[in-house]
Amino acid sequence: MDLFEYQARDLFAKHGVPVLAGEVIDTPEAARAATERLGGKSVVKAQVKVGGRGKAGGVKLAATPDEAVARATDILGMDIKGHTVHKVMIAETAPEILEEYYVSFLLDRANRTFLSIASVEGGMEIEEVAATRPEAVAKTPIDANKGVTPEVARQIVEAANFPAEVADKVADVLVTLWDVFVKEDALLVEVNPLAKVASGDVIALDGKVSLDANAEFRHTEQHAELEDKAAANPLEAAAKAKGLNYVKLDGEVGIIGNGAGLVMSTLDVVAYAGENHSGVKPANFLDIGGGASAEVMANGLEIILGDPDVKSVFVNVFGGITACDAVANGIVQALELLESKGEEVTKPLVVRLDGNNAELGRQILDDRNHPLVQRVDTMDGAADKAAELAAK
Repeated sequence: MDLFEYQARDLFAKHGVPVLAGEVIDTPEAARAATERLGGKSVVKAQVKVGGRGKAGGVKLAATPDEAVARATDILGMDIKGHTVHKVMIAETAPEILEEYYVSFLLDRANRTFLSIASVEGGMEIEEVAATRPEAVAKTPIDANKGVTPEVARQIVEAANFPAEVADKVADVLVTLWDVFVKEDALLVEVNPLAKVASGDVIALDGKVSLDANAEFRHTEQHAELEDKAAANPLEAAAKAKGLNYVKLDGEVGIIGNGAGLVMSTLDVVAYAGENHSGVKPANFLDIGGGASAEVMANGLEIILGDPDVKSVFVNVFGGITACDAVANGIVQALELLESKGEEVTKPLVVRLDGNNAELGRQILDDRNHPLVQRVDTMDGAADKAAELAAK
């Protein structure tokens, strides 16, 4: 889960990372009172989950409360790289900025470790610095068992050639930032810029945080408050409420499978089959898991059949822990459930069952003989049939 800047700032403040005061608003007039509380001038910053806000005109200085209202009026509703600005942060203006740095911690999946990235050349052009002068960016692997101790922080500072006069303060920020990374179960914690100001202090002027959704159970209440429910896809939200592992895609063939590997393979075979049927594509990823019950199967079908983009559904199950008769019963129950709610089911289902209790599952479907359900015994054949039905 990616956070807005104001949410990242709040997390930083909670753990002791030095930040400036700020508050988030969603109407232009609210900028006046917020700016007055910050001493009469402010920085008005668009809150969107995308970089390049400054270059796009989404960050503006306001010298007076009236000017803050004007700047908020300009920015609210702005489109920045396809993201509409619904909120702005009214932030305290920084003291004179002398230098801008970059620091971050992230999960390095390729090397199965954590990684620190630091540079004394932070700011809006950090991507260009990394691309054209990689020697200016220090990358330091972090041992998960040791973490970022003061000694490790000093090693990062030395590797990135931070000036001696800020070395200790940057090291302190790194230790605290690592605390945010670990205690909040983050995948990314980034400060750009980490600014040296006229007083000699270093302050996090902007932040980016991405939290690990797999660790939500450890932060049930805290992280739920950070979720951007207004921007959430309603189908994904409904699936999450039912405990389903679902991702909405932009195709026409609904996909249900048991096991992430099988579902990923199913997406591929459907996309391949769709090339012969008007270019139809998978409409979603939905893994009902290795021990899914009939109820889970019914919930999954209800979500997918509720997607107006879906024209057909491919249920691809290899029975292991999940027995095929439970899947078949789930399909039957889902159709009965929707019909009992008065929801007309008109989308065809193609079902491929193999493995544990496959014959019994097939018999259950044959006995039910629902006009919308077709059985196909091979994965490729079922994918082709689902694509064909979607194209029609």
